[in-house]
Amino acid sequence: MFRSLEEVVAAARTLPRRQRLAVAAAQDLDVLAAVRDAVEWGIVSAVLVGDKEKIIPLAAQVDLDLEHCPVIPETDPILAAGRAVALVAEGEADLVMKGKVGTADILRAVLDKDKGLRTGRLLSHIAALDIEGYEGLFFMTDGAMNIAPDLGQKVQIVENAVDALHALGWKQPKVAALAAVELVNPNMPAAVEAALLAKMADRGQIRGALVDGPLALDNAVSAHSAEVKGIESPVAGAADILMVPDIEAGNVLYKAIVYFARAKVAGVIAGAKAPVVLTSRSDSHQVKLDSIALSALIAAGRK
Repeated sequence: MFRSLEEVVAAARTLPRRQRLAVAAAQDLDVLAAVRDAVEWGIVSAVLVGDKEKIIPLAAQVDLDLEHCPVIPETDPILAAGRAVALVAEGEADLVMKGKVGTADILRAVLDKDKGLRTGRLLSHIAALDIEGYEGLFFMTDGAMNIAPDLGQKVQIVENAVDALHALGWKQPKVAALAAVELVNPNMPAAVEAALLAKMADRGQIRGALVDGPLALDNAVSAHSAEVKGIESPVAGAADILMVPDIEAGNVLYKAIVYFARAKVAGVIAGAKAPVVLTSRSDSHQVKLDSIALSALIAAGRK
């Protein structure tokens, strides 16, 4: 288990085989800088799909050696997304990364019935949160993709996160299904569904993890808060995965952690046949590098 994103990157650098990364619409300066470091550090080998005339000068700006990163020319970002995803589907790459292409466009390529990476499971976002003052990484899902998931979708979101943490080395991750309260309130759907998720895990309908809920954020991450409130749970105060009730709660929590707590973050889309490195346009080169490393470890751990 990793205590920081620095440890994630360090572990990715020791993988027995470089993971093969296909970058869709690679004509993006920060993406290429992150790819440069990931290649130089032995985490991945890379294939760049995109506008070659734009990629060449940008690669020169960040000292990315294109002799070791072949470029597949494709000026249309949507077609570039399709070609990058197809490389993974055909076994020529292990993971795919979003470059200068819309999120909806690359996800459409991932979900393509013929050349995509569909598994039949819902796609969901997993964020790794490295927060100063806390020992160990937190993972949060899903604050970026599914707007208002129902109970069945929440089960798949939990399963995606649990599978990812298994690939990263967690044997039985602890999942806190968050709500505004830690007691079941029939008037609060998030609390009711959190309790149902916990019971489903108790009955073996969700495997490979300890799931409890509803838990408020304080008693999910603070053993002192859980003790004061009289909560007896193996998850309370020790959660590995924070499952938010909807995208609004997740988006606010994620951005509050990033902008107020100055946390280091990485993100990956799970639920497909291979990890999808999908970061925001405003994310730094470091976030993109950490996301590549996290995704490479997940890809390697799934084999």
